[in-house]
Amino acid sequence: MKIGNIDLGNRPVLLAPMEDVTDIGFRLLCRQMGAAMVWSEFVSSDALVRMVNKSLLKLQICPEERPVAIQIYGKDVEAMREAARIVVDQAHPDVLDINFGCPVKKVAGKGAGAGMLQNVPGMLDITKAVVEAVPDTPVTVKTRLAWDEKHLILPDGTPFIVDLAERLQDCGIKALTIHGRTRAQMYTGEADWTNIGLVKANPRMTIPIIGNGDITSAEEARQAFERYGVDAVMIGRATFGRPWIFHEIAHPDQPLSLDEKVDILKRQVEISIQTLSNKSPLKGNLENLELCGIRHVRRHLAATPLFKGIPNYRETRIAMLRAEKKEEVFALIERTREMLKESLKANQPA
Repeated sequence: MKIGNIDLGNRPVLLAPMEDVTDIGFRLLCRQMGAAMVWSEFVSSDALVRMVNKSLLKLQICPEERPVAIQIYGKDVEAMREAARIVVDQAHPDVLDINFGCPVKKVAGKGAGAGMLQNVPGMLDITKAVVEAVPDTPVTVKTRLAWDEKHLILPDGTPFIVDLAERLQDCGIKALTIHGRTRAQMYTGEADWTNIGLVKANPRMTIPIIGNGDITSAEEARQAFERYGVDAVMIGRATFGRPWIFHEIAHPDQPLSLDEKVDILKRQVEISIQTLSNKSPLKGNLENLELCGIRHVRRHLAATPLFKGIPNYRETRIAMLRAEKKEEVFALIERTREMLKESLKANQPA
């Protein structure tokens, strides 16, 4: 599969853009774990145009994480055009992605993200403007099936997303990612891959189609490729506390051991501290800088499925969410490693 001239190989698995999750450190770790390409957190076009420092910091890229896409969102054509130029000039991403899929109220409720599904002419105007603004950078789009269930099918019987995909392709995008839910669904219910498959099966589509939604295992990824014919699979929430999912999908015959997975979580802590400390609002000594990275990563540790089911784990989990020093976090991880081994030993048949 290729996005423009970027060759991602056969059946690539990609890291989805997620606000306050896919920072530079997490992207780097997922690339190390086997993600073929990674997406940034979304960045507000309005904030970029105003040169808001917090948004500009999201444009940081390190060479080891490439290929990487930076994603922008907004509802104003001129702001999106200018934001696209800023991103390319400052970050030089491999791909510039447009977010037409975020369902949260503070974005979609204001007409941006998935809110653009209610304004298709505006969506197409923005897409054309961004493509024209950065002619040397591949532009892609991420969106959803429709605004709600009532709008899934057009009056002539054509699925809304099939028609929209053609029109976005005509704007000049180089790939399209489809999350298999409507905006109204948010993240509830099951992702509908049937409609994603209909887009891919449309003979008028020539750009890669990337499927997104509810992929949590190597088997589910395999089925997405084989049943629906997508060119790539994008994974989001299943990476929380489980960045090794990319290894599991790429190498299903090479399972990682418990110790290897625990060590990866420790590596995530190290990378988070190293990459996020320079963005900390806490000025002063090194302890404060370290705290920024720890605050960001500890919720991943608390959410990891690796630690679920451990008897009497609640107290340790709470301590992990409150930890503020690397040594403290590592001690809790090591305590959990031993608890896991004891739990596994206790459950082995006699």
